[in-house]
Parts: sequence; C-alpha cells; structure tokens
Amino acid sequence: QVQLVESGGGLVQAGGSLRLSCLVSGRTFSAYSMGWFRQAPGREREFVASTTWSGSRIDYADSVKGRFTIASDTLEETMYLQMNSLKPEDTAVYYCASPEEAFYTGPLNVSNVYRHWGQGTQVTVSS
Repeated sequence: QVQLVESGGGLVQAGGSLRLSCLVSGRTFSAYSMGWFRQAPGREREFVASTTWSGSRIDYADSVKGRFTIASDTLEETMYLQMNSLKPEDTAVYYCASPEEAFYTGPLNVSNVYRHWGQGTQVTVSS
C-alpha cells in the first residue's frame, strides 16, 4: 500500500533552518503530485507548498514564500521541504500528502484533494 513517512523535524531557534523529508513507497513516485501542509495547536491544517508530478507548477503559501523550497528526488523517491529563516509562527506538525490520481494537475492547495498522508513531523521554532 502507499506509505508516506516524514522526517527531519525538530527544535530550532528563530532564523534557523530545517529540511523535512517525505519518503514515498508503494507507488511510482514520479507520477504523483505532492504537497506539504502544517497544523499548529488549536488551528486548522493549512497549505504550505506543492508540486505537480512533472514539477512544472510549484506553489507556496504566502506566509512561506521566499523562505521555503519544495523539491523532489525521483531516484530517492523522496520529497523535501527546505525551510530557512524560520519563525516561531512556523511551529506546527508538518505533513506530506499526495492525491490518489496519477498525473493530477488540479488545485493542490486544498487538503481535500489529497488521499494519502504521512504521520507528521513536529517542527518547533523558539524565539
């Protein structure tokens, strides 16, 4: 079955960096669009970044533009989220996700298009 496993979270000071990884198994990695979401305590899950299966369209939430970068390594079957200039408001559990449909090119900034989710990794940014 399809599995998504995040790693790379941790505690970092404001201004620091972290790189999250999402290892995908059980499907052909290169055929599926992917996204990152996050959820802070007491708040709804929110979109962070996404990439279409081809990499032709990459989108970011306004709150992370210029600081976060999404990337994929097809050989490693892994998606990454490089997070720089971290702020305390970036503190959340971060999730990677993927739609059920291969070669999906519709909207990727809403959680209801995603079928498969990882377990999440905690990112804590101290001030």
